[in-house]
Amino acid sequence: MLKKTLFTLQLLLTLLMCAFLLVPVGMSILAGLSVNYFRGPSAGLTFKWVIQVWQDYHDAILNSLYVGAATLVVVTLLGVPAGYVLARWRSRMARWIEELLTLPIALPGLASALALISVYGGMRSFRESLAFIVVGHVIFTLPFMVRAVAAACADSRIKLMEEGAASLGAGFLRRFATVVLPNIRSEIVAAALIVVTLSLGEFNLTWMLHTPDTKTLPVGLADAYASLRLEIGSAYTAVFFVLIVPLLVVMQMTAQRAKVSNGKASTRGRA
Repeated sequence: MLKKTLFTLQLLLTLLMCAFLLVPVGMSILAGLSVNYFRGPSAGLTFKWVIQVWQDYHDAILNSLYVGAATLVVVTLLGVPAGYVLARWRSRMARWIEELLTLPIALPGLASALALISVYGGMRSFRESLAFIVVGHVIFTLPFMVRAVAAACADSRIKLMEEGAASLGAGFLRRFATVVLPNIRSEIVAAALIVVTLSLGEFNLTWMLHTPDTKTLPVGLADAYASLRLEIGSAYTAVFFVLIVPLLVVMQMTAQRAKVSNGKASTRGRA
């Protein structure tokens, strides 16, 4: 009885927390679909503001998708090998490198952006391109991929399978491609989910790095709320959720499937 009561209280607390976070978002989206925010839904619903947001900010939306995709590709290509090396390289230097990689998370985004501008701001073509924002996002999100991969590769089970493959004559590249990567793919997908989420929602760093031609979703959202009527800013929020939620759901399902697949493979291996 006590256990059931505690579970019920925990469930209610969780639902209250979800409501506390989601109700304001839902109200904002509703405002973006209302003819007049101050009159509320009674004034009627319309997609006029959403259409206007797409017409005025479609470049920022496409820029954000490009930056998020490019950031994910670069972070995966750099973070997976780096995480593996740090897991296998047992030395004080490896620990120092790992700590240095996490510095961008501790520093304010504005400070990191200012550092990039001071060093690379003189390269005009680079400074005015989306690649400049991608570099900033890679620096900010790389630690999440490295830490996730390093923790997964430190699993003794993977070490044993690597040793078994090596004893059968498999070289390093073959072991890495056929043993390590398949067994840590759920962790890679989970880290990728974090990387994409952070990249699409990053504002502080992007606000300092962007130019009028390289605005992204969060920067455009801030501009919409600051300079236009509230309905347009709210409609921008609705567009943001329409883009990000399906992507997160797909990636979450992919991570869950990879986790289940890894669990089945582990069970067969023990058998």
